[in-house]
Amino acid sequence: MGFATCDLCDGNEDKLGNDTLAVLPPVFKHFGKQVKFSGRARTLKVFEDNVLVRAALETPGNGDVLVVDGGGSLRCALVGGNLGKLAEKNRWSGIIVHGCVRDSAELDACNVGIRALAIHPQRSIRKGVGDSDLAVGIAGVTVRPGDWIYADEDGVLVSREQLV
Repeated sequence: MGFATCDLCDGNEDKLGNDTLAVLPPVFKHFGKQVKFSGRARTLKVFEDNVLVRAALETPGNGDVLVVDGGGSLRCALVGGNLGKLAEKNRWSGIIVHGCVRDSAELDACNVGIRALAIHPQRSIRKGVGDSDLAVGIAGVTVRPGDWIYADEDGVLVSREQLV
């Protein structure tokens, strides 16, 4: 992957601030083996319920990034080790969770990039409530299905168009 988020910001300053390129706030922790990842966004909106997260990760990822708007909840985890393994198996490039993950050692063994707000040992409920393929708000940044996600050690970018 031949990109650096710093270089993408520098080379696309005109897109920053005009709703075509945004930087996620630096509140996300890194998990998984892949520090650097990119791909098209597929979106979910759930709250303390990970049934749709599992369902999405059971499908072929084709190098996409699953963006999960978990409402920023710090009361339970939406992704754990089993889902990390599923993401790797089904060729997802990454997962961004506006919420928590668990099984951090297992996640760190997965060949996928994962960002989340925090670690929490409690699993989520399983009712299957939520929505998919819609614009979601991730820490104040709107992510639409099909947007491009670029993540590395310096941050996470959301772009309306492919940059590299």
